[in-house]
Amino acid sequence: MVDWNSKGLWINSYYGLADNCIFFAEDIFGGQFCIKDNAVFSFDPEIGDLAYVADDIEGWAGELLEEYEVMTGYPLAHDWQKRNGPLPNSDRLMPKTPFVCGGEFSIDNLCKVNAISGMKTRANLARQIHDLEDGAQIEFRIIE
Repeated sequence: MVDWNSKGLWINSYYGLADNCIFFAEDIFGGQFCIKDNAVFSFDPEIGDLAYVADDIEGWAGELLEEYEVMTGYPLAHDWQKRNGPLPNSDRLMPKTPFVCGGEFSIDNLCKVNAISGMKTRANLARQIHDLEDGAQIEFRIIE
């Protein structure tokens, strides 16, 4: 957890959007769960937004148990692994067409990526679209 929360690993790639959070868990797509301001939030890596989940870890665990299929991506992860084999601990599934851009939640839209590389790639997207209104036209810029 210490390594994952080091700013130089991936957090700085979000240029402030992921600051002041303690990241402690993630879903199969690399969506993060974090503590900020004494509450638990989810962090969407494609847009760099936080969404309130619960007041504390116990509340988060309760939400997770009730909504585990949505909050973890379990059904798609299970189907993807049935087709492609086990996913290494260091990897996550990333959409080929980002979900925020209308990419489908389907096996065919997913590829295996290193978790850190996936976060940095989506940070690039999040920085470009973070302040845009829903439905705004975007042009992909690949930045290294």
